[in-house]
Amino acid sequence: MNFAESRFWGLLAAGMTVIVLLRWILKPWLASRRAEFDKAALLSLGLFLLLCVSWVTFLIFLVVAILSYVGLMWILRRDPRRWHYYLFFLIPLQLAPLVYYKYANFAVNDVLGLNVPSLHQLVIPVGISFYTFQKVAFVVDTLAFKQPLPRFLDYLNFAGFFPQIVAGPIERRKDLLPQMEAFRFRWSVEQMNRGAERIALGLFFKMCLADNLAAFFDPAPVGNAYQIWLANLVFGLRIYYDFAGYSLIALGLASMLDIRLTLNFASPYCSSSMVEFWRRWHITLSQWFRDYLYVPLGGGRVRWWAFNVMLVFVVSGVWHGAGWNFVLWGAIHGVALVVNRLFGRRLKLPAILGWLLTMLTSFCAWLGFYETRTSVLMMKVKTLLTPHAYGRSAFHEAVHQWSSAQGFVLICFLLLTSAVLLLEWQSIARRDAPYYYLCRPAVLVALVILTVMLAPGKSNGFIYFAF
Repeated sequence: MNFAESRFWGLLAAGMTVIVLLRWILKPWLASRRAEFDKAALLSLGLFLLLCVSWVTFLIFLVVAILSYVGLMWILRRDPRRWHYYLFFLIPLQLAPLVYYKYANFAVNDVLGLNVPSLHQLVIPVGISFYTFQKVAFVVDTLAFKQPLPRFLDYLNFAGFFPQIVAGPIERRKDLLPQMEAFRFRWSVEQMNRGAERIALGLFFKMCLADNLAAFFDPAPVGNAYQIWLANLVFGLRIYYDFAGYSLIALGLASMLDIRLTLNFASPYCSSSMVEFWRRWHITLSQWFRDYLYVPLGGGRVRWWAFNVMLVFVVSGVWHGAGWNFVLWGAIHGVALVVNRLFGRRLKLPAILGWLLTMLTSFCAWLGFYETRTSVLMMKVKTLLTPHAYGRSAFHEAVHQWSSAQGFVLICFLLLTSAVLLLEWQSIARRDAPYYYLCRPAVLVALVILTVMLAPGKSNGFIYFAF
């Protein structure tokens, strides 16, 4: 479900048209069955859109969803008091498709050094990391908080709500399931306006900023520190607005259906510490690791809290991708969090200095996110840590990397990105509401015009679809 493609919107419009027509044609028969029809129609729409992504994605989703529900039902009927023991069997079964599609090639061919050609051809089903984690949390929350097993239709709508199924947010039972149990197709001017604002801003982030910045991303340079930093900057801005764009569109689509999703991305580049950064970046994933890994390990209350932090962020890195580069990316953030906790309160840095250190750390870490070749990654790290790699000749080489026209366009997009970040910062500083000033009517009109004028002809998939 690529929100940046016209095909998605055409399929969505077609599906909604069929639903509205059926509601009108069957109106007399639906007088006492409207609730069940609306829930079944929402599920059908979501499964149809998922099937349009790929049949493998569709089938794997159904396997994980049905397995989770049937396994939970079996535990509740057998002995819910000993649910801890049964999870040692159910959770590995839930994770099995994710482990196979995402990690089999890395574990077998890279770690063990075997050569199994068929594993190189594995294609990761879209969204498998997101909906698998959501179902694991659903099972654990149901058993831990002694909640009843929901109706299968309501559960499937919770597990497969189409705006968030492929790239989050990773919703919890208590937040999304009650809305699915009470779901009806209702449309109001307020809902539509709120949803349209989020969708317009999300499309601007994705199509105007992220997709245009993608054209200037060059991961090739190895021996020039300035070029590596430029690649980190461009990639960091691209993935920022790529993920922010998806998150806002998902919120907007849900709002139009009268469903409230968790804000998953709250202007993290306005953070003045790494702790704040991770409270704003991929919020629901951070909460998932906190509640289901960090806290069970003892959290920050034990002497080995630093080990807990490092473990959580290394696992988070591996969640993002199977490769040593993602391990490095997670380790960098883990070290930054440990240092932040050890010295943050003592030093009390000015906000601007804290922001600069946070941005330096996050943009440096992006190198481990996009450079998947381990040997090349190590050479780039060595270049960044070598003082003479920052000489005058290297600077001139970096400046002349682009033609004058290309350089001018890149500078223009970086300035536009800076202006957007400034409005994000103002929204948080003055209103404590991410994107407040960017959602003002006059600003939104300008952003829509910029999206229409500047959106490239080539559509890039959302980066987080690969996770």
